[in-house]
Amino acid sequence: MPNGPAWAEGKADLVVLGDAIWTCDPDRPWAQGIAMRGEEIVAVGAREEIEPLISDATRVIDAGSGLVCPGWIDSHVHLFQGGRNLMGVQLRDADSKEEFARRIEQHAQSLPDGAWITGGDWDHTMWGGDMPTRQWIDEVSPHHPVWVQRLDGHMALANSVALRIAGMDASTIAPEGGVIDRLPDGEPSGLLRDNAMAIIDGVVPEPSAAQMFEALQAASDYLLENGVSTVCHMGTLDELRVLRAANATGKLRIRVFAATPLPQWEMLRDEIAQHGRGDTWLRVGVLKGLVDGSLGSHTAAFLDPYDDAPRDRGLLVNTAEDLYAWTSAADAAGLQVMVHAIGDRANRLQLDIFERVAGENGPRDRRFRIEHAQHLATDDLQRFVELGVIPSMQPYHAIDDGRWADPLIGADRSRTTYAFRSLIGLGVRPAFGSDWFVAPASPVMGVYAAVTRATLDGKRPNGWIPEQKIEVLEALEAYCSSAAYAIFAEEELGQLKPGYLADLVVLDRDLTRIEPSTIDQSRVLYTVIGGRVAYERSNDEPVDHLTP
Repeated sequence: MPNGPAWAEGKADLVVLGDAIWTCDPDRPWAQGIAMRGEEIVAVGAREEIEPLISDATRVIDAGSGLVCPGWIDSHVHLFQGGRNLMGVQLRDADSKEEFARRIEQHAQSLPDGAWITGGDWDHTMWGGDMPTRQWIDEVSPHHPVWVQRLDGHMALANSVALRIAGMDASTIAPEGGVIDRLPDGEPSGLLRDNAMAIIDGVVPEPSAAQMFEALQAASDYLLENGVSTVCHMGTLDELRVLRAANATGKLRIRVFAATPLPQWEMLRDEIAQHGRGDTWLRVGVLKGLVDGSLGSHTAAFLDPYDDAPRDRGLLVNTAEDLYAWTSAADAAGLQVMVHAIGDRANRLQLDIFERVAGENGPRDRRFRIEHAQHLATDDLQRFVELGVIPSMQPYHAIDDGRWADPLIGADRSRTTYAFRSLIGLGVRPAFGSDWFVAPASPVMGVYAAVTRATLDGKRPNGWIPEQKIEVLEALEAYCSSAAYAIFAEEELGQLKPGYLADLVVLDRDLTRIEPSTIDQSRVLYTVIGGRVAYERSNDEPVDHLTP
């Protein structure tokens, strides 16, 4: 008999058959068929056991030798910003100062005078490392304010029009936790880092509800094409209201676990009291904070100075006192807390806070998370086990940062950067994601990165810090059951088993049986959410996992 209580209760609405169905269920890791009725899985078993559940009305997908696995959960995305960036200027692969300016000029020509040019996701390492200034783009954007961010979201470039609107000049003082880059005459260069970015953010017009919904739909299309069925969204209370409205009208097409800012924990507490914690499509109850900035912006907080900037140890975006107060109060209110920490100093500080809060507030199933857990001191690895802290990590960053990180932090500190093998070896269950818009929201590329660690420039085909490589099934588990655990959804998501929600992805090949270096060539053929085919690949659709 197949593994399923609904064997004799009628026919299936959707059946997937295949030679390589990986369930992520330790009791039955592999199967040849899955039957779904309504939004749930009703049976998992051998092909001959599932076929009797097929009727004339049943849709059947035969995956052949392609891999079928639970719907992928992206544990860290910026859903609305990602959607807006898809509609903004595209600078991620601009490889010269001239190309950078040309794309902004071209985008400006498509907009009415006065409209803001946003998006960008530029990467200064693409053209040799020089930081852009407003002089690069002023001439091509005289009638449009420009505010384009670096791909990590921790620095952005404004043109002179935008600076003028914000009232910035040589006398403007950067806020604590932020930096204003300056020209030799003391005037702002246009480049602002971390908390200083709020100066321009404050004058950029807020998107309308219609624009936010448009961004949500664009983001959903992109995520479904990449096999993502559930996301943990790093957002705002305003975005949460849009998500609630979309869900109420049946227009939410992916499952969303929505985070809101940690300093606003009281507002989330009150919002939940009024509207509840959601349903299987939209859940709330988690808060996201920030300790430091990013490595590429030299704002990640380290215990020792940067190798290429001996007086610089990065910065704290928030004080330790504030982080403790917010974490403690939110935890006492029964809310989940996750905090962005990049540098080893930032990670240690937040681990200390988590340890203190757990001791003071007493035992409960709190599932503290550190987002990124990027650069860890060796002494702190074991603390993730001892404290039960979940590292929410993004493998793609490893093959991106590996192109340029060593000169910034040196080989010794790099050894525990994106320390997948070390953490898993200690028994930690990392939750994987993308950090989209910062990186492509492609679990295929995430698995490729975690397994090969081959840098994007092709210069380290055997991997950057190869001792931190993991196996394909370990990487898949981090996108499935471990990611579900990180959002308190392990009883309904992350595995293919009866009674679980019918979310799955079908690939064109079995990632466990191919050469790891070819994983990035894999295609998503189907994304199924709640027993419904939400995405189906057309035969002529090109492969482009790197579309931002």
